[in-house]
Amino acid sequence: MARYTGAVCRLCRRESQKLFLKGDRCYTDKCGLGRRQYVPGQHGQGHNQGRSKVSEYGTQLREKQKAKRYYGVLESQFKGYFELASKRKGKTGENLLSILESRLDNTVYRLGFAMSRAEARQMVRHGHFTVNGRRVNIPSFLVKTGMVVALKDSSRSLDKFKMVIEANSSRQPPKWLEYDVQSLSAKVTAAPAREDIDLPVEEQLIVELYSK
Repeated sequence: MARYTGAVCRLCRRESQKLFLKGDRCYTDKCGLGRRQYVPGQHGQGHNQGRSKVSEYGTQLREKQKAKRYYGVLESQFKGYFELASKRKGKTGENLLSILESRLDNTVYRLGFAMSRAEARQMVRHGHFTVNGRRVNIPSFLVKTGMVVALKDSSRSLDKFKMVIEANSSRQPPKWLEYDVQSLSAKVTAAPAREDIDLPVEEQLIVELYSK
């Protein structure tokens, strides 16, 4: 299954809530969801008028799609994360979100080095970040407790990063990341907990979907 390359605002409209896929634009009047508060497609406006009743399966599927789109992962990746989450101790749903949150591209976004997760994914692929001093260009790389994520020395002078870091200077990193503004690096101090994840999704519905 190929990665979605269409207008990302349609994805937010499909889920009827902001997934913050376009960075700053999502906070302005230009937000597609704000201007068109109905699902995309020929019958979009009618969909919000109660013409169709969503089944239990449909509700569970929407939660899964929402999480996939929020983190920008493919179906096969998502299924793999679920299988990994189910093998860990604790609640599978919370484990799943913790794993997704631990992706390197999401970590880069959480630290304010990118305006969106899509941009963070591109920056990681271009080799702008290191983990424990070694360059890592795999967006799906999972950071673990004790690891240090940093902006590469040669990338710190780039105008793009200077602009983004300044724009996100007021953004607070999550509790599981200990950020050093001077070195532009952060140490992973713990696995992401559910209260640290602002994803508007009911993860238990995803568990129920995969349990069928």
